Amino acid sequence: IEKDPKYAEAYFNRGIAKMNLKDYQGAISDFSMAIKINPENADDYDFRGVAKYRLHDYQGAIADYSKAIKIDPKDDDAYNNRGSAKEDLQDYRGAIADYSKVIKIDPYAEVGYYNRGNEKGILKDYRGAIADYSKAIKIDSKDVEAYCGRGLTKNELKDYQGAIEDCSKAIEINPKYAEAYFNRANAKINLNDYQGGITDYSMAIEINPTYADAYCNRGKTNIALQNHQRAIEDYSMAVEIDPKDANSY
Repeated sequence: IEKDPKYAEAYFNRGIAKMNLKDYQGAISDFSMAIKINPENADDYDFRGVAKYRLHDYQGAIADYSKAIKIDPKDDDAYNNRGSAKEDLQDYRGAIADYSKVIKIDPYAEVGYYNRGNEKGILKDYRGAIADYSKAIKIDSKDVEAYCGRGLTKNELKDYQGAIEDCSKAIEINPKYAEAYFNRANAKINLNDYQGGITDYSMAIEINPTYADAYCNRGKTNIALQNHQRAIEDYSMAVEIDPKDANSY
């Protein structure tokens, strides 16, 4: 940049380095300089959008992703990122539209199906969510998040055994995936397997000692088993981790 202050790629690369150091404001400044020099490079907008997103400027991120898409209508990363920002703004249908564009651009984009499945689950389109998670798994048979998401959705449909099977598959692929133990525990509780539920909640807590929901649910299960002192200990931990967790009071 000292030798050539108009060298846009240097600003872009320095912006990437700053992002990796979590200097998001510095990264935004560099991406903005790259855009000033060359306003028709979609990647500059894409990455500036990512930096804004990490600063929770979701509207600013959406504006940048939209600009990237205008420059390159086949920029599936920009559609995917814009979908994530819309989700954070609770525009779930808008997010679904963006993830659908990702899939249209690349029918083998596992992330598009997985993310769209999440949005459908939030909107209680459980069968639609399962279809998307299943497609993600077909593309990538090691997708632990898709197995876990499908298991969570099956639990909502009262297919508790199916939920357990999916979460168990996720655990088989990644034995350190706390969310899968948590979701499997919930399904076990729904089948009145309280001891099995406690075992899984305990595994989730062992992997992630700050998992407030796991402490809270284990507390509820201990109450069902008449283990009141243990329940108090679990609720106390949940409150300590997340003082705003009303379920723990």
